[in-house]
Amino acid sequence: MIRQINHNPLLLSQKAKVATPADQATITDLLDTLRANAQVCVGMAANMIGVNKRLIVVSMGMMPVAMVNPEIIAKSSPFSTKEGCLSLEGQRPTTRYRQITVRYLDRQFNAHQQAFSGWIAQIIQHEVDHCDGILI
Repeated sequence: MIRQINHNPLLLSQKAKVATPADQATITDLLDTLRANAQVCVGMAANMIGVNKRLIVVSMGMMPVAMVNPEIIAKSSPFSTKEGCLSLEGQRPTTRYRQITVRYLDRQFNAHQQAFSGWIAQIIQHEVDHCDGILI
């Protein structure tokens, strides 16, 4: 189901709770909502649709990818940039890393550890920040 975008900074700044297999409907809603906003959005965290769970979805080519309980376990090559967010007005300065390694579960709760770089790494960092209650 396509969900409304949460714009409340108080709700967006709460640290997300660990996701469980009972959160499959939220994963589906996140994917549906990302697809519906594909013209203006490349990633989403569950708190952006009002659910305080550690779930993100990221556009990676043709298919958006769901990451359950993502954790950035390594990062290198910091850089300064400006980012926008569907939940917030305007663009804001932030620091990101060109290379990251992420540990996460897929939608079937299989464990993965994967390196990402460039634009995809930046998107993941933004969404993991949402899970940690960090707003740009």
